[in-house]
Amino acid sequence: MSILKLNRLNDFAPHLLSLLRVFAAGSFFTHGTMKLFGWPAPFEYPLNNMLYTAGILEVLGGLLLLVGLFTRPIAFVLSGLMACAYFIVHAGNGFFPVLNHGEAAMLYCFVFLYFSAAGPGVWSLDALIGRRQEATSLA
Repeated sequence: MSILKLNRLNDFAPHLLSLLRVFAAGSFFTHGTMKLFGWPAPFEYPLNNMLYTAGILEVLGGLLLLVGLFTRPIAFVLSGLMACAYFIVHAGNGFFPVLNHGEAAMLYCFVFLYFSAAGPGVWSLDALIGRRQEATSLA
């Protein structure tokens, strides 16, 4: 495949960013619903204040990211939450994420950090609000 054909994929980058945000947020949301509501499966451990707080952030932050509202600040907070989760829960169990079961926390941390820098993509409430504000300022 030629470089020119691969460069055409750049046109899809904002849409793929939106898809990544939607699927990551949807999956993240279910981590919170397991903790708080026992859905789609019961949570395996008893909730303490830290897990309860994480569950609230996962549900609310996951929903906001899912629709792409306040994406950058929410993603930044959730990235920090996942960094804390990794170092508090997983890192003490060994260096390699595959062995300490911290792959999900590590990946969420960096995916959310990316969203805080890149934004939500074109399919989001943030983008819709931005387009409306642009249209009203031009009128």
